Amino acid sequence: MPDARGATNRPEPGCPVEIALAAVSGRWTTLVLRELMGGPLSFGELREALPTLSAKVLAERLTGLTDRGLATRETHPGFPPRTSYRLTEAGLRLRPLLTELYRTGAALSGLTT
Repeated sequence: MPDARGATNRPEPGCPVEIALAAVSGRWTTLVLRELMGGPLSFGELREALPTLSAKVLAERLTGLTDRGLATRETHPGFPPRTSYRLTEAGLRLRPLLTELYRTGAALSGLTT
């Protein structure tokens, strides 16, 4: 472990690994993060990018990301008002984690049992 916080006998909320896992937990969360890595998107643009994701689940994932400080919701003036979502600096820091999760998953999918 890089520091003493990883030397625990059970999962601790302050453990950096647990924090990182919580940031990407939930079905569809990694895909919403992937889409937002390219820049701000509206709810509708996210629905287009992930057409099999229900509006309800997308709203839940976006709320979770904003509640954890990984994304922000911005309302733009005009009629009708437009809303977009963008990753915060903390959210953008998840890019290497997502990349490594993909690489590891790809490597594991090639394993035989």
